[in-house]
Amino acid sequence: MTSPAGAGGPRTGEGGTGSGAGGAGTAGTETGTGGRSGGEAGGPRGGIVVGVGASRGVPADEVVDLVLATLRDAGLRTDEVTGLATLDRRASEPGIVAAAARLGVPVTAYPAGRLAAVAVPGGSASVLAAVGTPSVAEAAALAGGGDLLVPKRTSRPEGRPAGVTCAIAREGGGRPGASAGTGRQKG
Repeated sequence: MTSPAGAGGPRTGEGGTGSGAGGAGTAGTETGTGGRSGGEAGGPRGGIVVGVGASRGVPADEVVDLVLATLRDAGLRTDEVTGLATLDRRASEPGIVAAAARLGVPVTAYPAGRLAAVAVPGGSASVLAAVGTPSVAEAAALAGGGDLLVPKRTSRPEGRPAGVTCAIAREGGGRPGASAGTGRQKG
């Protein structure tokens, strides 16, 4: 993720956690896939972060299909995407990891307490009961600071319930109180 000020600088390979009530200053943890660094593709406007909520065992195709359709419908380009962001408990899901690899971007993981502290336009009591935060996709997209471009969208696979949600934010949009610290690179 970019620096808290949204400067669009390079991703850091180290970092830590900040302080703050409710985990609001807790940094995300980033797993690298050899992707783009923040700010390059989007220029001065900042890159695009795609927040992803997913059920266990979700297929990569479902994640990628939803992300690509959401970007296309919003008139955004895939080369603007600087990362996927999600709940820490889902960051190692094979479908999310494979989707990030296909898109050539890292995954940034946030703990539920950090996501719960992010103001979002939507939220769900059932999601809160299941994972400890009322929003995953929108909150993860916004957790590093920025502006929400596309609110939560849900996949529509044939013959089974949806397994993925996504939301899109532009990094560095200056949302007051939305900054999180820099991410930490995992392995």
